[in-house]
Amino acid sequence: MQGRSVFGGLQTVIALSAMRGLVPEVPLRSLQTTFIQPGDDNTLTAKATILRSGKSAIHVESRLMNGNKIVAIVIGVFGSARDSVVRLAPEKPPVPSDNSKQVPYVEGLTPSFLQHFEGRWVKGGFPFSGAAEPENVIELSMPTEPSSTEFHIIALADYVPPIALSYMKRFAAGSSMTWMLEFLTDKVDGLPMQGWRVDSTMLAAADGYTSQSVTLWGPDDQPVAFSKQSMVVFG
Repeated sequence: MQGRSVFGGLQTVIALSAMRGLVPEVPLRSLQTTFIQPGDDNTLTAKATILRSGKSAIHVESRLMNGNKIVAIVIGVFGSARDSVVRLAPEKPPVPSDNSKQVPYVEGLTPSFLQHFEGRWVKGGFPFSGAAEPENVIELSMPTEPSSTEFHIIALADYVPPIALSYMKRFAAGSSMTWMLEFLTDKVDGLPMQGWRVDSTMLAAADGYTSQSVTLWGPDDQPVAFSKQSMVVFG
């Protein structure tokens, strides 16, 4: 759980799992999630529907439900690789890690999903530290997991909390309203679960709403995913 709701990344994983029942093999290219209300992990269900199966892409909708209440709506786009002369990949920027700090897990205080990660905060401030820095860089591992799947990519990309919370000196709530995740490669399975990095930037903030982007780097220093989130903060 994250606050009073299931961790947003887990909600998206559940939705994708339902989609994979309909589209088991075509590579995932993007996910767009709208978080509508808090979800209880004890009663959360997902139902997927193919919206369109075209020559170049398959669009699938998955709805997460608590009883008759919609918790989240997720749109997945799946597509096979094709020949193209266009190639462009961002380069991973170097970030000194001499002063990195271990991300603590404190049961009852920090979100429970953190216990599955080992994180080191390389740049930026912890939530509620009063660090007015719009960029966070975190090195990540999942030591209990043998190798990656697309579901791990979702969890890694959604690890970073709202950067706006780092600006604050006392506790305040914050949550995601929408999340878009783009897969930059279809080779996401079988990667080691050590040596990942998330670079996150708060692009804008006003009136209690923020816009935040993430680049997820794999253990081979190649970009694996981009994400963009619209968030709300209460403070």
